[in-house]
Amino acid sequence: MILTRWRYFLLLVGVVVMSGWMAAAQPPGGGETQPPSGGFDFPDEEEEAPSWSDDIRAQALDIGLVVAFSALAFTSFFRKSVPLKLATLIASVIYIGFWKSTLLSIVNVFGLFGGNLPIFRYSLAWYLLAAITIVSTILWGRVYCGRICAFGALTQLMDQWLPAKWRVNVPRALERRASLIKYGILAGVIVYFLVTGNPGIYPYVEPFWLFGLHLRTPVLLTMLVTLLIATVFVRNLYCRFLCPLGAFLGILSKLTVFRIKRWSECKTCKICEKACEWGAIRGPEIIMTECVRCDDCERLYEDTKKCPHHLINIRKADILARRAATGAAPMPSSPGT
Repeated sequence: MILTRWRYFLLLVGVVVMSGWMAAAQPPGGGETQPPSGGFDFPDEEEEAPSWSDDIRAQALDIGLVVAFSALAFTSFFRKSVPLKLATLIASVIYIGFWKSTLLSIVNVFGLFGGNLPIFRYSLAWYLLAAITIVSTILWGRVYCGRICAFGALTQLMDQWLPAKWRVNVPRALERRASLIKYGILAGVIVYFLVTGNPGIYPYVEPFWLFGLHLRTPVLLTMLVTLLIATVFVRNLYCRFLCPLGAFLGILSKLTVFRIKRWSECKTCKICEKACEWGAIRGPEIIMTECVRCDDCERLYEDTKKCPHHLINIRKADILARRAATGAAPMPSSPGT
């Protein structure tokens, strides 16, 4: 198991290094060609403004990659496949994170208030990703947080590879109170932006800048290192307790249409509640604002050897079959049925 984790880790490091090498090998753009010496000097003709088809062709690769990555992410989501989910998390860190650095940000929430969103015509891939995020959140909940966000993917991969004995389990009562911190941060930064009109507070509440390797001031680097060290001991610390964008999507997830099915046995069974790494299950209720659709509880639901719902139904079916075979009277119906 440890060797397998290290293989995945070395694969991730190797692909990141190769991606950086390929990006560095690209010839610098924006250079102007010099006119040849001698000959006639004709005035430059006015170039035609690029058409929509030109802009779409120029962004076709980015659009195609967003579509391909989204297909991988949602295939893993619908199939509830652990290997596909791991592949999605690695792809998110490499593609969404280090290669493109196109994570959604609290700055985009500021744009909803200040009208300062990217220009649609030149940011088609980004708007496609944003549309997928919003639509999927309304349909299924915070799938973006659980699979697409590069920082969330990074912390989940850390959780996969780091020894479980290092983790500190936050008491449930404290976890429920701490989960409200991100909503306070969301409200605070929005008020700050509305009062000052300055979005520059974002790097102090979001560590996403690490993928672009910019804004490397001593204060921000200290905050980032502290956060990553704390994440070693408290799994998914930032996503669960501090992320203002996660809080915004959590509010939006109140509209979720297709929620996780719950059985009558969930009122007394605690298997899924104990297994949930996000603190999103409280008794029979799934807290959609905290749930990131990680699949853990849904895989337990499908496990006929662990889920009490299936165990009880299998036992009832076995009893009925034996009674039918022996000619015994059928089981009495429950009152009110």
